[in-house]
Amino acid sequence: MEHTIIDKFFIVVKGKWKGKGVDSTIVNVYGPHTDTNKQKLWLSLESLVGKHDTGWVLCGDFNKVHDSSERQNCDFIKRRANWFNNFINKTKLIDVPMGGKRFTRICNNGIKFSKLDRFLISEKFSDIWNELLVLALERKLSNHYPIILRDTAIDFGPIPTKVFDEWFDLEGADDLIS
Repeated sequence: MEHTIIDKFFIVVKGKWKGKGVDSTIVNVYGPHTDTNKQKLWLSLESLVGKHDTGWVLCGDFNKVHDSSERQNCDFIKRRANWFNNFINKTKLIDVPMGGKRFTRICNNGIKFSKLDRFLISEKFSDIWNELLVLALERKLSNHYPIILRDTAIDFGPIPTKVFDEWFDLEGADDLIS
């Protein structure tokens, strides 16, 4: 495993997934607050992702949202969201859906909420782990909810009951269902 600090706003870890044998790169991101530094971050990450054909995972606090639905009682600046969305589109990264909570950051005594923390993955990584979900856990020490990336492929064993389409054609099926 190779650890490399690339920039003051992110750390890169390269290696192979145990049991998968596939080259992967994880980037832990802490998004800057100023517009100039945000644009530098997007350009640096875009260049990095474009140079290497690997399974990418970018995670952390991006300090940015996609659209106004990812904020509550906070300022939303469309221009900044467009920069973030353009970065994701250019790198062809996928924002892994989140369960557990709607927002990842809370402030001002529970008045303001934002979804700043996330996992962005490449298609190559998605091909290996195709049933991923981000879970927001309980918040204890920080104003951010910790998030984890989880493979949701769970085998619960055989299905206990089966329904056949023909059953819906039987007389009285509609009454039974309603």
